[in-house]
Amino acid sequence: MEHTVYFRRQPDYDQQAMDQAVEAFFAASPAAARLKDGMRVTIKPNLLAKHAPEKGVTTHPALVRAVIRAVKRRGVSAITVADSPGGVYTPAIMKSIGQVSGIAQVCQEEGAVFYTDCQFGPRSCQGELVHQFNLIQPVLEADFLIDLPKMKTHVMTTVTAGVKNLFGTIPGLQKAELHMRFPDKKRFGRMLTDLCCLLQPDLTILDAVTAMEGDGPAGGRPRQVGLLLASEDVWSLDLAVCTLMGVKPQRVPYLAVGIRAGLCPEVFDPQLARGDADALAPIAGYQLPSSYVQMDFSNRFPKPLRWAAPTVVKLAAPRPRIRRAKCIGCGKCAEICPQKTIHLQDKKARIDPAHCIRCFCCHEMCPVKAIDVYRPLGALFNL
Repeated sequence: MEHTVYFRRQPDYDQQAMDQAVEAFFAASPAAARLKDGMRVTIKPNLLAKHAPEKGVTTHPALVRAVIRAVKRRGVSAITVADSPGGVYTPAIMKSIGQVSGIAQVCQEEGAVFYTDCQFGPRSCQGELVHQFNLIQPVLEADFLIDLPKMKTHVMTTVTAGVKNLFGTIPGLQKAELHMRFPDKKRFGRMLTDLCCLLQPDLTILDAVTAMEGDGPAGGRPRQVGLLLASEDVWSLDLAVCTLMGVKPQRVPYLAVGIRAGLCPEVFDPQLARGDADALAPIAGYQLPSSYVQMDFSNRFPKPLRWAAPTVVKLAAPRPRIRRAKCIGCGKCAEICPQKTIHLQDKKARIDPAHCIRCFCCHEMCPVKAIDVYRPLGALFNL
């Protein structure tokens, strides 16, 4: 495969068709040819939070089942499906997420382990920003790592696909700690790049049968795309996703870092598309996050006022805003907030805007979509 990306039209989650598609990916993959008895395989889906499959937030159980079956056909019996959600990482929470997502049942029926022990440990790396990550135990022990992201928009990183999905190997609230250490998007993207270079998934298969558009990764809307993508190079796959969404890769923090570091080109080369290669085209009307705005608009100012542009950019930056009428006072936003700027008052969440780092973790984890992405001055400057 190298840097090629395989496209497969997949209109729905019919299990037989899904099995055939995934088997075709495995048959085309030199990396998959290395699978053999005695290896420990870890499958890392996107299990952001407790959402049913039809919501378009989590990797669909039909894809997870198909991947488990493809691995088993190659003689592997030690198969673990593992992820860490955005909030607290405990056995009870993982069991609940596994049940609601449908993936725990798939693992039970297919003879794989759905990981709920919630153990983790350190692994050193030669990253530019980070020299050691704590990772969930099945990732530490894996001989072969399969990345199963969902194609979604993201209010902080614009796109979440293969590279961003690996952030779920960081246990629980330690992800919030990394947001606090690297609140700037560029440095956060550099941290994700360090993590991806450490993990280097052997195979990535993207669920874009039902994707998400708008203010993802949880607050957007499901969008029927009808595709599966696969690659041994997670960077190439994410570049292909940018093409589908109509996103400039340089506007995705971790891809911008990857481009500068020589890990990927500036755009995906259509000649690297395989399978249903004609599916590589921008999807008409695909809605990007509210935060996807061009913040360098100083040229719109009259020359005598351009000194004020940086201040206006800061004031106009997207930020989370709580709709109090919809807030149920569950406290999940306060729990996940890296800066601890959110507190409950009269059973409703409140944000201290002075200390908000705009990581949008609260928006990501709100179970009732009560937190919007707000753009002060946005209408004034047509952002």
